[in-house]
Amino acid sequence: MQVQEDKPYDDINITPMLDLAYVLLVIFILMTTATVSGLKANLPRASKSAAPKNKDAEQKLKAITVDSSGAYTMDNARLTLPDIEARLKAHKTKFEDFPLVIKGDSTSPYQSVIDVVELATKLEIKQIGLPTKAR
Repeated sequence: MQVQEDKPYDDINITPMLDLAYVLLVIFILMTTATVSGLKANLPRASKSAAPKNKDAEQKLKAITVDSSGAYTMDNARLTLPDIEARLKAHKTKFEDFPLVIKGDSTSPYQSVIDVVELATKLEIKQIGLPTKAR
């Protein structure tokens, strides 16, 4: 057998590199799809002495509901935007930084929800939540 040395070597064998890439791809797919959601654990329960801490957090939290007609409800009372502003200002004097939850009905006017968000921004409330339901 005779070796041709005068011709340059212009072919690169990429088969080993592709084999390695495919193996790494399979390992990556297997590792990312592996979940631990099937594990069962007996989680500890909180003692009843922890309840006052949660009640304090609940008292700190304020929630405003916008119903389908665009009316506002806060603290189980139907209010107008100026009333809500006055109550939030009073609450802000007690708690400097408190969370505000704005619950908008799925059929409520979008502008009504935006008005409450603008009011919260005007009062410099930093923690604003807009909860949704999972489908």
